[in-house]
Amino acid sequence: MGEKVLLVDDDDAIREILGLSIADLGYDVFTAANGEEAIASFKLNEPSIVLTDIKMPGMDGIELLRRLKQLDPEAEVIMISGHGDMDLALKSLQYEALDFITKPIRDELLVSALKRATDKVVMRRQIKEHTQSLERIVKEKSAKLVELERQLAVGQVVEGLSTAMRSLVQSFADGPSYFNELPCFISIHNRYLEIVAVNQLYKDRLGDLVGHNSWEVYEGRQGSGNACPVWKTIHEGKGLRSRETLMGIDGRELPVIVHTAPIFNNEGQVELVIELSVDVTEVGRLQEELRAAREKYHRLFDAVPCYISVVDPEHKLVEANRRFRQDFGECRLGKCFELFKHREDPCQECPIVSTFADGQTHQWETAVTTKDGEQRIVLIQTAPIYDDKGEIEQVMEISTDITQIRQLQDHLASLGLMLGSMSHGVKGLLTSLDGGVYKVEAGLKREDPQRVRDGWAIVRDKIGRIRKMVLDILYYAKSRETECVPVRLDSFGDDMAAIIGPKAASRNVEFKLEVARDAGVMDMDETAMSAALVNFLENSVDACAEDDTKPTHFVAFRIAGDADCVRFEIADNGIGMDQETREKMFTLFFSSKGSRGTGLGLFISNQVIERHGGKIEVESEHGKGTAIIIKVPRLHGEEGKARCED
Repeated sequence: MGEKVLLVDDDDAIREILGLSIADLGYDVFTAANGEEAIASFKLNEPSIVLTDIKMPGMDGIELLRRLKQLDPEAEVIMISGHGDMDLALKSLQYEALDFITKPIRDELLVSALKRATDKVVMRRQIKEHTQSLERIVKEKSAKLVELERQLAVGQVVEGLSTAMRSLVQSFADGPSYFNELPCFISIHNRYLEIVAVNQLYKDRLGDLVGHNSWEVYEGRQGSGNACPVWKTIHEGKGLRSRETLMGIDGRELPVIVHTAPIFNNEGQVELVIELSVDVTEVGRLQEELRAAREKYHRLFDAVPCYISVVDPEHKLVEANRRFRQDFGECRLGKCFELFKHREDPCQECPIVSTFADGQTHQWETAVTTKDGEQRIVLIQTAPIYDDKGEIEQVMEISTDITQIRQLQDHLASLGLMLGSMSHGVKGLLTSLDGGVYKVEAGLKREDPQRVRDGWAIVRDKIGRIRKMVLDILYYAKSRETECVPVRLDSFGDDMAAIIGPKAASRNVEFKLEVARDAGVMDMDETAMSAALVNFLENSVDACAEDDTKPTHFVAFRIAGDADCVRFEIADNGIGMDQETREKMFTLFFSSKGSRGTGLGLFISNQVIERHGGKIEVESEHGKGTAIIIKVPRLHGEEGKARCED
């Protein structure tokens, strides 16, 4: 039987047809006609995946999502809508919905969404099982070590027994009954290094050596000059502890820990020495077993194909597995948010903080950056680590790289979400366009040239923005081959200046164009490359226009190169970027402009440069400006790329 799925929709036909489709995919399906029935079914059947319509009478899908997440934060919820309302989509994602699909539902989208939900449920379940297994191993081996330490602690009471030994020795002639219950070798020696009494265990394992010299039981000792423990105790007048090797009655060597304590006469001289020897053969075996278990644990810890780290309450990493160290550096060099996110303070949604607060496991999906600058999308799950008092001492953080999963998400679903998010922007542009048209018409009626010019400037600006937005959508939605032809770089630079120069001038930003005399010709898809560089140049103009800390601003566009490579440089003295913005600037749907940006421009620009075989370097500092260096092969193809890299 597959995962349990709860389907919620107020339309009987949709519930019946969609329920059959989901069941055919191997899932165990339950249905509900409204939010109240869904809550009751969720509590009764405990499904791991929920598909719910957004628009329903009574409790709508958003409220149902919020209630379900309160009941079980790990439930995966997929939102269904026939309205394409992006506000509801964003709101559902805010409440941690997994996905958003629209009616009529296509089979491939349904299969993709359910598979992604199932993968997350299974992955979370496996991570939890691994974590519990690791904790169980550590507890078992720690318990054994504690038990061994308790056995060895008998030596710590020897000093306290020395004052009572005189009376015990006097009664030794009646039989060593006081000592036979102790699980160690006990012997009493006089000041002449002779054994005067032993317990039964000593006789059974080492022989009845009463009357023999004190050193004879030790392996390799031939006389008092070998400084056996009894001799050292008599001469130093104090109890001692040492590791020794005894010879058993069967000729075997017995590793022991020897404790000796002097017994003084009335003149303060050492009259007798009591010697207790604890057999540590079993201790050594268990210590070796514990060492092997620890090595196995560390091998398992390092072999797990995900990032594992242990963090203290101050966010300092105290341990990390091999894969974490390889991708993010030595764990003892910083805090988790410094190594993972290159931030100076903790993340706002940090699951580690939540686990320290409530002792529960938490998960979070986020983007992180490796020490080499590569961006990864990870699913983070945390678990508490308790001390011997039952208090949370540390938190284990397990992060699974799901970058490839995200890259394999359905392309059309992403496009639909993007179109919905851009709908409000298009509405705003159309409204502004209507205003410009009105100004043009009013100017024509009143024969007012200035009003006509103002209105036409608005119309031209909004048409340009709509054109760019549509081209970005088409470029993202439709896969196309790069069509490269030879292009003169001086003419290409003039075309860029003609596009950007007027916009820069209108915002009081100086535009500078510098094309090297020997720039020559390069193979490029001129339309795509022009759009990519315009994105960078327009962002530079916007960054200058938003900066009010400098009296003047400029954007410089330079084109130069050598026989194999062409170098495009874009520099400005605008507001600049912090490190986190630099690392995310080429991510799909990421925009630092808020509602004024689509999050597509730089993502597409990066794709264009990559398809030309080029690379982008970004240098920026908040408040000082930005420099973007784009290095592209002069000749298109693998040969040109290899020559440029050399």
